Amino acid sequence: MNISFENPDKINGLLTITVEEADYKENVEKALKDYRKKANYPGFRPGMVPMGLVKKQFGTSAKMDAINKLIGEQIYKYVNDNKIQMLGEPLPSEKQEPQDLEKGTNFTFVFDIAVAPEFKMVLDGHNKLDHYTITVDDALIDRQVDMFASRAGSYDKVEAFEGNDMLKGDIRELDENGNTKEGGITVESAVLMPEYIKVDDQKKLFEGAKLGDVITFNPKKAYPENDTEISSLLKIEREAAKELTADFSYQITEIQRFKKHEVNQELFDQLFGNDTVKNEEEFRNKIAEGLKEQLAVDADYKFILDVRAYCEKKVGKLEYPDALLKRIMLNNNSDKGEEFVEKNYEQSITELTWHMIKEQLVAARDIKVDDADILDAAKETARTQFAQYGMNNVPDEYVENYAKEILKKKENVDGIVDRAVDRKLVVALKDSVKLNEKEISLDDFNKMMQE
Repeated sequence: MNISFENPDKINGLLTITVEEADYKENVEKALKDYRKKANYPGFRPGMVPMGLVKKQFGTSAKMDAINKLIGEQIYKYVNDNKIQMLGEPLPSEKQEPQDLEKGTNFTFVFDIAVAPEFKMVLDGHNKLDHYTITVDDALIDRQVDMFASRAGSYDKVEAFEGNDMLKGDIRELDENGNTKEGGITVESAVLMPEYIKVDDQKKLFEGAKLGDVITFNPKKAYPENDTEISSLLKIEREAAKELTADFSYQITEIQRFKKHEVNQELFDQLFGNDTVKNEEEFRNKIAEGLKEQLAVDADYKFILDVRAYCEKKVGKLEYPDALLKRIMLNNNSDKGEEFVEKNYEQSITELTWHMIKEQLVAARDIKVDDADILDAAKETARTQFAQYGMNNVPDEYVENYAKEILKKKENVDGIVDRAVDRKLVVALKDSVKLNEKEISLDDFNKMMQE
């Protein structure tokens, strides 16, 4: 066997492999013996079929399988042994000459290899990067307290309507004379919140309404550009809602007023467990602790984004084997076609550049992640999801079980592993570069992230 590699422009490689019969003959014979043991021919006992018959039926496929396996192994061995930074997979070259695999014995195969551009990325104390600390002030804690009180709130029944109240009532379609239309639309216990009516003159019809009152209003005028709202209220198809023009009566059978939960021991216990927090000061301090942890994660995410932008600018525009990479991308997305490749190629190159930059940063700091690191990253993801629903007192065991469920889904694993690497990389980079520490409010931080 002979392997040669040409790489004149540093990014487009041509790998040539010449195989001789001696390189694959033993594996072919072994495969044929296995076929013979399993072959079922009329008139022959299992394992006693003449080898000539086996070769006639399976010889070519056994030979092709052995050669393909050999070539695959040798390509990746050569690439690894010679430290070639191959991008994607090797593709058969257009310079490949036709091969007669059935009759021939010696073969030459030629492959195009996309090679990564060479660059060096170093981040150390000479590099200065912004790092933000999001301040946890009284206003932010107040907002969090209000959010917790709202989430734990409840509805009380009242006698008279005010602005944000929720109404329940029986709604009936009226005819042109203002009477209930025979065979018209009727919905019992229809839920209505006048606060969300878009047109003021329709909204004002409900002002001061009391339990038992009958209000005449027009749904189409109340929601002139929202047929979905009308179809939901009247339990009709959206297409029917488009054509609706009639007035309706609405007899109020129930008025519910939302009331936030009092900031008291019951709320403290709901959020943090029995007697973990015993007064409002401890409650606010506990909230502050949770916010600092959560916002530190957000700040670290911003930091890695800034690291990426800094490194990409420092590296500049790299030269890639575009034509070959587009062929590889098309080969991997053959069902989507060339238009997909052209539309997404530049973004894929941007992501590839950052991937290679990050590989160098990680290798320079000898960062490795194990199963425990991956589980910790999944647990962080789980806690973030729970926090979005106001669940801040989820037991560690439950968080871990949920994290393990996340990792059972294959589509989640790569992202979680990447997150585990990022967490370690952030810690290492903050220790190795010069930090320009900045304090920022959450509102200003969120505005910055949206830009």
